[in-house]
Amino acid sequence: MTTAQTQELDVQPTPLALLLLGREADPRSERGVECPGDLPSPSDPDLVERARAAKEKLGDKVFVLGHHYQRDEVIQFADVTGDSFKLARDAAARPQAEYIVFCGVHFMAESADILTGDDQKVVLPDLAAGCSMADMATAEQVAECWDVLTEAGIAEQVVPVSYMNSSADIKAFTGKHGGTICTSSNARRALDWAFEQGEPSATKVLFLPDQHLGRNTAVRDMGMSLEDCVVYNPHKPNGGLTADELRAAKMILWRGHCSVHGRFSLDSVNDVRERIPGVNVLVHPECRHEVVAAADYVGSTEYIIKTLEAAPAGSKWAIGTELNLVRRLANRFASEGKEIVFLDKTVCFCSTMNRIDLPHLVWALESLAEGALVNRIEVDKETEAFAKLALERMLALP
Repeated sequence: MTTAQTQELDVQPTPLALLLLGREADPRSERGVECPGDLPSPSDPDLVERARAAKEKLGDKVFVLGHHYQRDEVIQFADVTGDSFKLARDAAARPQAEYIVFCGVHFMAESADILTGDDQKVVLPDLAAGCSMADMATAEQVAECWDVLTEAGIAEQVVPVSYMNSSADIKAFTGKHGGTICTSSNARRALDWAFEQGEPSATKVLFLPDQHLGRNTAVRDMGMSLEDCVVYNPHKPNGGLTADELRAAKMILWRGHCSVHGRFSLDSVNDVRERIPGVNVLVHPECRHEVVAAADYVGSTEYIIKTLEAAPAGSKWAIGTELNLVRRLANRFASEGKEIVFLDKTVCFCSTMNRIDLPHLVWALESLAEGALVNRIEVDKETEAFAKLALERMLALP
């Protein structure tokens, strides 16, 4: 990344960067980088057979979940695939499975633990598989933000709405303060609900932790203006905002973003239209507002998949989402003559999602088959109770 790009994204060097590179552990979380066992070599030619054998030995005791952004080498062993919330609900619908092996990232495994039974155990094959977006909002930072809103005299008017891509602590904060969780597919319904919780002209939403999904939903889908939105920066005193700015805003957006979707730019859209005449640009709402405004279609991961399924043969598509999924979709629909390309010319995987590789999956499955519970993700009961309350409010949305 160039200095100019770094300045544009306003990147703050933190220990998180080292954690994501696998060079440091975060003592305040369950994640780390040391595997408590010997990983098989990535060059082991028997990895696929070892994974298959361990999974067969476990039988119905194990249920493997694979997020859409996972590597092909891992996704082949998933019993179900989907986005984070769909997978967590799928896990809850399999009470007979003693072990839920979540091939995704940390916050997803937390959500699965919250929604599954007490006798079920959620395993994350690599504890260092975090989410940079989720880690951009800590419990301490959000509590401080609430103090700022209280001092501005507006906390009672604010309803928190947190994206599914958030830690259990943030979900619990949301539940405790009368808010709800949302996904990229129901964010509009969640915001409609939030503004109905008080006087519509006075109610405000604190949207965590992805500023782009919050802004795009408010402006593109609900007709608000960009001026109705302010960005709270947890690295600045009072979030970098005055009390008057907070009082005037309808959407208080947390300064967080997805490191993958945030890289797409208006130049990416313009460039692909020049290179591929007649191309349809389809992007995820985690992309920047100018990218979403310039796209032909915008929607969640499931929306992207369904749109391509329904697309006519011979159509051309540039997709603004994670590369593993785009490549998988391109291969899937090639026989139908659909041309599917990655929106950006630069290859970009989700680096933390890609920490779940075949050696880690083999190690986790073989350990469970031998009776050793490894890498369990367990949310404490108080956090679970409030987080579940927020999730249940989402489930009750019309």
